[in-house]
Amino acid sequence: MKRVLFVCTGNICRSPTAEAVFRKFVADAGLDGHIGMESAGTTDYHTGDPPDPRAQAAARMRGYDLSRLRARRVGPADFQRFDLIIAMDREHREFLARLAPPDSAHKVRMMMEFASRSKHAEVPDPYYGGPEGFDFVLDLLEDAAEGLLGTLRSELDAH
Repeated sequence: MKRVLFVCTGNICRSPTAEAVFRKFVADAGLDGHIGMESAGTTDYHTGDPPDPRAQAAARMRGYDLSRLRARRVGPADFQRFDLIIAMDREHREFLARLAPPDSAHKVRMMMEFASRSKHAEVPDPYYGGPEGFDFVLDLLEDAAEGLLGTLRSELDAH
């Protein structure tokens, strides 16, 4: 079983959207029992809160369900529980790199490393913008999730 943790700032926009998109991709590929995923934030501002209503609405329009997700903060124990800890932007990656035990630093990756169509290095925060920002985030996350699934499928096939 491969386990992936998606991380953004408050765990109410980008990372829960990434979790929901990836969950659907994994289910559609028939790999439910082989790949697990969660999301978390670098802050505890929204702990226990559901994802932003705008993120939920944009995701719902594409068939993704964020309604059961609740925000939590990433912690040191996550480096033992997860095989990959995926940051949405450079600031998150830097935070995670500081938090990671030395033997787990290799687990920290950027979401957009897995994208094949977009040249963006980061998933931008849509929180302070309009609805088009949430749609753009979904475009980026669908691209990157496809690549991530391909990477993990190859690793699972190799074992």
